[in-house]
Amino acid sequence: MTASSRATPAGPVDPIGADLTKILRTLKLSGLRDTLPERLALARQQQLGHAAFLELLLSDEVTRRESRSATLRAAKAGLDPTMRLETWDEHPDLSYDRQLWSDLTTLRFAEAGTGVLVLGPVGVGKTHLATALGHIAIRRRMTVAFYRADKLFTRLRAARLDNTLEAEIRRITGVDVLIIDDFALRALDATQTNDFYEMVVERHRRSSTIWVSNREPSEWLGMTTDALLAQSAVDRLTSGAHTLIIEGPSYRQRERVSIDAHQEARHAH
Repeated sequence: MTASSRATPAGPVDPIGADLTKILRTLKLSGLRDTLPERLALARQQQLGHAAFLELLLSDEVTRRESRSATLRAAKAGLDPTMRLETWDEHPDLSYDRQLWSDLTTLRFAEAGTGVLVLGPVGVGKTHLATALGHIAIRRRMTVAFYRADKLFTRLRAARLDNTLEAEIRRITGVDVLIIDDFALRALDATQTNDFYEMVVERHRRSSTIWVSNREPSEWLGMTTDALLAQSAVDRLTSGAHTLIIEGPSYRQRERVSIDAHQEARHAH
Protein backbone atom coordinates (compact mmCIF):
# COMPACT_ATOMS: atom_id res chain seq x y z
CA MET A 1 0.00 0.00 0.00
CA THR A 2 1.42 3.40 -1.02
CA ALA A 3 1.44 6.41 1.30
CA SER A 4 -1.09 8.20 -0.90
CA SER A 5 -3.62 5.35 -0.65
CA ARG A 6 -3.59 5.14 3.13
CA ALA A 7 -6.78 6.07 4.97
CA THR A 8 -6.93 9.50 6.56
CA PRO A 9 -6.54 9.22 10.32
CA ALA A 10 -9.76 9.66 12.26
CA GLY A 11 -10.29 12.73 14.42
CA PRO A 12 -10.83 16.46 13.92
CA VAL A 13 -8.86 18.33 11.30
CA ASP A 14 -6.57 21.00 12.73
CA PRO A 15 -7.91 20.86 16.28
CA ILE A 16 -7.72 24.16 18.12
CA GLY A 17 -5.24 23.69 20.91
CA ALA A 18 -5.16 25.29 24.33
CA ASP A 19 -2.46 27.79 23.34
CA LEU A 20 -4.41 29.07 20.34
CA THR A 21 -7.59 29.20 22.40
CA LYS A 22 -5.79 31.34 24.99
CA ILE A 23 -4.45 33.71 22.31
CA LEU A 24 -7.89 34.11 20.75
CA ARG A 25 -9.41 34.82 24.17
CA THR A 26 -6.71 37.40 24.96
CA LEU A 27 -7.38 39.18 21.66
CA LYS A 28 -11.15 38.92 22.25
CA LEU A 29 -11.46 36.74 19.14
CA SER A 30 -12.96 33.67 20.79
CA GLY A 31 -15.76 33.68 18.22
CA LEU A 32 -13.25 32.54 15.58
CA ARG A 33 -13.06 29.14 17.26
CA ASP A 34 -16.50 28.22 15.88
CA THR A 35 -15.60 28.83 12.24
CA LEU A 36 -11.82 28.28 12.17
CA PRO A 37 -11.85 24.54 11.25
CA GLU A 38 -14.33 25.22 8.45
CA ARG A 39 -12.26 28.14 7.17
CA LEU A 40 -9.07 26.08 7.25
CA ALA A 41 -10.76 23.42 5.12
CA LEU A 42 -11.97 26.09 2.70
CA ALA A 43 -8.49 27.63 2.51
CA ARG A 44 -7.01 24.27 1.51
CA GLN A 45 -9.78 23.59 -1.01
CA GLN A 46 -9.40 26.99 -2.68
CA GLN A 47 -5.64 27.16 -2.09
CA LEU A 48 -5.91 30.56 -0.44
CA GLY A 49 -2.76 32.49 0.31
CA HIS A 50 -1.97 33.64 3.84
CA ALA A 51 -3.27 37.18 3.30
CA ALA A 52 -6.53 35.96 1.74
CA PHE A 53 -7.03 33.47 4.58
CA LEU A 54 -6.43 36.20 7.18
CA GLU A 55 -8.87 38.51 5.40
CA LEU A 56 -11.49 35.74 5.42
CA LEU A 57 -11.10 35.20 9.17
CA LEU A 58 -11.20 38.89 10.00
CA SER A 59 -14.26 39.41 7.76
CA ASP A 60 -16.01 36.69 9.75
CA GLU A 61 -15.18 38.51 12.97
CA VAL A 62 -16.37 41.88 11.61
CA THR A 63 -19.68 40.31 10.54
CA ARG A 64 -20.05 38.64 13.93
CA ARG A 65 -19.36 41.87 15.84
CA GLU A 66 -21.67 43.94 13.65
CA SER A 67 -24.47 41.41 14.15
CA ARG A 68 -23.97 41.40 17.92
CA SER A 69 -23.82 45.20 18.00
CA ALA A 70 -27.00 45.51 15.92
CA THR A 71 -28.80 43.10 18.25
CA LEU A 72 -27.80 45.12 21.32
CA ARG A 73 -28.68 48.47 19.73
CA ALA A 74 -32.04 47.16 18.52
CA ALA A 75 -32.87 45.96 22.04
CA LYS A 76 -31.87 49.35 23.49
CA ALA A 77 -34.07 51.05 20.88
CA GLY A 78 -37.05 48.98 22.03
CA LEU A 79 -37.45 47.08 18.76
CA ASP A 80 -39.18 43.69 18.80
CA PRO A 81 -36.53 41.21 17.52
CA THR A 82 -39.18 39.11 15.74
CA MET A 83 -40.48 42.01 13.62
CA ARG A 84 -37.93 42.12 10.83
CA LEU A 85 -38.14 42.46 7.08
CA GLU A 86 -37.38 38.77 6.62
CA THR A 87 -40.18 37.70 9.01
CA TRP A 88 -42.88 39.81 7.34
CA ASP A 89 -45.82 37.67 6.13
CA GLU A 90 -46.48 38.81 2.58
CA HIS A 91 -50.12 37.73 2.76
CA PRO A 92 -52.13 38.03 -0.50
CA ASP A 93 -55.18 39.37 1.37
CA LEU A 94 -53.26 42.48 2.46
CA SER A 95 -53.46 45.50 0.20
CA TYR A 96 -50.79 48.23 0.26
CA ASP A 97 -48.46 50.06 -2.11
CA ARG A 98 -45.63 47.56 -2.46
CA GLN A 99 -43.57 49.92 -4.60
CA LEU A 100 -43.72 52.55 -1.87
CA TRP A 101 -42.80 49.93 0.74
CA SER A 102 -39.82 48.84 -1.34
CA ASP A 103 -38.70 52.47 -1.57
CA LEU A 104 -39.11 52.95 2.21
CA THR A 105 -36.78 50.01 2.89
CA THR A 106 -33.97 51.94 1.16
CA LEU A 107 -34.27 54.52 3.99
CA ARG A 108 -34.03 57.42 1.58
CA PHE A 109 -36.77 59.05 3.64
CA ALA A 110 -34.58 58.90 6.75
CA GLU A 111 -31.60 60.36 4.93
CA ALA A 112 -33.84 63.21 3.73
CA GLY A 113 -35.35 63.75 7.19
CA THR A 114 -38.93 63.19 6.03
CA GLY A 115 -41.62 61.36 7.96
CA VAL A 116 -43.66 58.23 7.33
CA LEU A 117 -47.29 57.52 8.20
CA VAL A 118 -48.21 53.85 8.50
CA LEU A 119 -52.00 53.69 8.65
CA GLY A 120 -54.64 50.97 8.67
CA PRO A 121 -57.05 48.95 10.81
CA VAL A 122 -56.08 46.76 13.74
CA GLY A 123 -53.99 43.68 13.09
CA VAL A 124 -52.80 44.25 9.52
CA GLY A 125 -49.10 44.46 10.43
CA LYS A 126 -48.49 48.20 10.74
CA THR A 127 -46.25 47.78 13.80
CA HIS A 128 -44.32 44.98 12.12
CA LEU A 129 -43.47 47.09 9.07
CA ALA A 130 -42.55 50.14 11.14
CA THR A 131 -40.32 48.01 13.38
CA ALA A 132 -38.71 46.37 10.34
CA LEU A 133 -37.70 49.85 9.11
CA GLY A 134 -36.19 50.43 12.54
CA HIS A 135 -34.09 47.28 12.26
CA ILE A 136 -32.86 48.33 8.81
CA ALA A 137 -31.90 51.73 10.23
CA ILE A 138 -30.04 50.04 13.10
CA ARG A 139 -27.99 48.03 10.59
CA ARG A 140 -27.19 51.32 8.81
CA ARG A 141 -25.77 52.64 12.08
CA MET A 142 -28.58 55.13 12.59
CA THR A 143 -29.93 55.87 16.06
CA VAL A 144 -33.47 54.56 16.58
CA ALA A 145 -36.09 54.70 19.33
CA PHE A 146 -39.44 52.89 19.39
CA TYR A 147 -42.25 53.96 21.73
CA ARG A 148 -45.89 53.13 22.09
CA ALA A 149 -47.61 56.53 22.22
CA ASP A 150 -49.22 56.09 25.64
CA LYS A 151 -45.94 54.90 27.17
CA LEU A 152 -44.09 57.84 25.64
CA PHE A 153 -46.53 60.39 27.06
CA THR A 154 -46.32 58.68 30.46
CA ARG A 155 -42.53 58.93 30.28
CA LEU A 156 -42.72 62.64 29.53
CA ARG A 157 -45.22 63.18 32.34
CA ALA A 158 -42.80 61.50 34.77
CA ALA A 159 -39.96 63.70 33.48
CA ARG A 160 -41.99 66.77 34.37
CA LEU A 161 -42.27 65.58 37.94
CA ASP A 162 -38.51 65.23 38.43
CA ASN A 163 -37.57 68.29 36.34
CA THR A 164 -35.84 66.31 33.59
CA LEU A 165 -38.33 67.13 30.82
CA GLU A 166 -35.94 69.22 28.73
CA ALA A 167 -33.28 66.49 28.76
CA GLU A 168 -35.87 63.82 28.00
CA ILE A 169 -37.33 65.75 25.06
CA ARG A 170 -33.81 66.36 23.76
CA ARG A 171 -32.97 62.66 24.02
CA ILE A 172 -36.18 61.51 22.34
CA THR A 173 -36.11 64.07 19.54
CA GLY A 174 -32.39 63.61 18.93
CA VAL A 175 -32.56 60.14 17.38
CA ASP A 176 -32.33 59.65 13.61
CA VAL A 177 -35.49 57.53 13.36
CA LEU A 178 -38.25 57.82 15.97
CA ILE A 179 -41.09 55.28 15.77
CA ILE A 180 -44.32 56.12 17.60
CA ASP A 181 -46.79 53.23 17.64
CA ASP A 182 -50.55 53.30 18.34
CA PHE A 183 -50.75 57.07 18.06
CA ALA A 184 -54.21 58.63 18.64
CA LEU A 185 -55.58 55.34 19.87
CA ARG A 186 -56.83 57.35 22.86
CA ALA A 187 -57.68 61.02 23.22
CA LEU A 188 -54.79 63.33 24.14
CA ASP A 189 -55.14 65.63 27.14
CA ALA A 190 -53.75 69.17 27.18
CA THR A 191 -50.27 68.12 28.28
CA GLN A 192 -50.07 65.30 25.73
CA THR A 193 -51.30 67.60 22.97
CA ASN A 194 -48.53 70.06 23.81
CA ASP A 195 -45.92 67.26 23.87
CA PHE A 196 -47.16 66.03 20.48
CA TYR A 197 -46.73 69.54 19.06
CA GLU A 198 -43.24 69.95 20.55
CA MET A 199 -42.03 66.62 19.17
CA VAL A 200 -43.30 67.42 15.68
CA VAL A 201 -41.79 70.92 15.68
CA GLU A 202 -38.41 69.75 17.03
CA ARG A 203 -38.06 67.03 14.39
CA HIS A 204 -39.64 68.78 11.39
CA ARG A 205 -37.32 68.60 8.35
CA ARG A 206 -34.47 67.46 10.60
CA SER A 207 -35.12 63.83 11.47
CA SER A 208 -37.56 61.13 10.49
CA THR A 209 -40.52 60.05 12.57
CA ILE A 210 -42.62 57.01 11.72
CA TRP A 211 -46.19 57.44 13.00
CA VAL A 212 -48.25 54.26 13.29
CA SER A 213 -51.98 54.79 13.72
CA ASN A 214 -55.42 53.28 13.18
CA ARG A 215 -56.73 56.75 12.39
CA GLU A 216 -56.16 59.20 9.55
CA PRO A 217 -54.32 62.43 10.50
CA SER A 218 -57.55 64.38 9.90
CA GLU A 219 -59.10 62.37 12.73
CA TRP A 220 -56.23 63.22 15.09
CA LEU A 221 -57.49 66.79 15.41
CA GLY A 222 -60.62 65.61 17.20
CA MET A 223 -58.49 63.54 19.59
CA THR A 224 -56.69 66.59 21.02
CA THR A 225 -57.66 69.40 23.41
CA ASP A 226 -56.11 72.25 21.42
CA ALA A 227 -57.22 72.25 17.80
CA LEU A 228 -54.84 75.07 16.82
CA LEU A 229 -51.73 73.32 18.20
CA ALA A 230 -52.85 70.01 16.73
CA GLN A 231 -53.53 71.55 13.29
CA SER A 232 -50.10 73.17 13.29
CA ALA A 233 -48.46 69.86 14.21
CA VAL A 234 -50.43 67.80 11.69
CA ASP A 235 -49.72 70.28 8.87
CA ARG A 236 -45.98 70.01 9.53
CA LEU A 237 -46.14 66.26 10.04
CA THR A 238 -48.02 65.47 6.82
CA SER A 239 -46.16 67.89 4.55
CA GLY A 240 -43.85 65.75 2.46
CA ALA A 241 -44.47 62.61 4.53
CA HIS A 242 -44.82 59.22 2.88
CA THR A 243 -48.13 57.54 3.66
CA LEU A 244 -48.33 53.75 3.62
CA ILE A 245 -51.92 52.52 4.02
CA ILE A 246 -52.40 48.83 4.76
CA GLU A 247 -55.83 47.27 4.31
CA GLY A 248 -57.11 43.75 4.79
CA PRO A 249 -58.15 41.25 7.47
CA SER A 250 -56.37 41.25 10.82
CA TYR A 251 -53.68 38.65 11.47
CA ARG A 252 -56.03 36.92 13.91
CA GLN A 253 -58.59 36.47 11.14
CA ARG A 254 -55.87 35.28 8.76
CA GLU A 255 -54.66 32.77 11.33
CA ARG A 256 -58.25 31.59 11.86
CA VAL A 257 -58.71 31.04 8.12
CA SER A 258 -55.37 29.20 7.96
CA ILE A 259 -56.34 26.91 10.86
CA ASP A 260 -59.78 26.22 9.39
CA ALA A 261 -58.25 25.39 6.00
CA HIS A 262 -55.74 23.07 7.65
CA GLN A 263 -58.48 21.27 9.57
CA GLU A 264 -60.62 20.90 6.45
CA ALA A 265 -57.66 19.40 4.61
CA ARG A 266 -57.11 16.91 7.42
CA HIS A 267 -60.78 15.88 7.41
CA ALA A 268 -60.68 15.47 3.64
CA HIS A 269 -57.96 12.86 4.06
